[in-house]
Amino acid sequence: MAGEPQADCLFCKIVKGEVPATVVRETETTVAFRDINPQAPVHVLVIPKVHYPDAGSLAAAEPSIAADVLKTAGEVALQENGDKGFRIVFNTGPGAGQTVFHAHAHVLGGRGFNWPPG
Repeated sequence: MAGEPQADCLFCKIVKGEVPATVVRETETTVAFRDINPQAPVHVLVIPKVHYPDAGSLAAAEPSIAADVLKTAGEVALQENGDKGFRIVFNTGPGAGQTVFHAHAHVLGGRGFNWPPG
C-alpha cells in the first residue's frame, strides 16, 4: 500500500533503524543522512519516513510531507554549508540516475556546480 514501509527498501530500513546511517537531522516526518558515495563535499540525502517511489508520487499523495522534505533539505543545507549556496536534486526513474526507489532529495554543496548539470 502506498506510504507503507516496504520490506525490501533500503531507505525504509534506515527509517526503522535496521540499517545504520550517519543521521544529521531528523524530524517527525523526515530523516537526513550522509550519502555513502558523496558527489560533493556536502552530500546529504533527505527522505520522508513514508514510502513513495519518487518525489512526484510523494507530492501527489502527501504534499505536506513533500514540503517537509524540502524544508528539511534547506535546513540541512544551511547547517552543513552555511550561506555558500547549495543544490537540491530529485532523481526520478532509472534514466535520471535514481537507484533507490524511495523518494529522496540530494542536498549538494561545498563546491561549484555547472549549468546545465550532467
